[in-house]
Amino acid sequence: MSEPTGKAWFVYLVRAQNGALYCGISDDPQRRFTQHRSGKGARFFHSSPAVALVYSEACAGKGDALRRERAIKRLGKAAKEALAAAGGLIAALDGELSG
Repeated sequence: MSEPTGKAWFVYLVRAQNGALYCGISDDPQRRFTQHRSGKGARFFHSSPAVALVYSEACAGKGDALRRERAIKRLGKAAKEALAAAGGLIAALDGELSG
């Protein structure tokens, strides 16, 4: 079974209320974050609710997103925090450029 070409997938980081970072993949990270906030997402958020989508990175396809997710999950806390900080910077610049 082959996946359709041209469909973007994303790897993303969500900050939990307790400060922890959750890494996942989706074809629509904003929709997935909304699911996490509503309690319909991962069990990870049962003990501490999702509070912010802090990073997302576009990947060529689902396989690439899965590989990138695995790589990010192997990173240490400091490296994940650096990604989250960079994601926030990119979002701020995006807002300045489009606003």
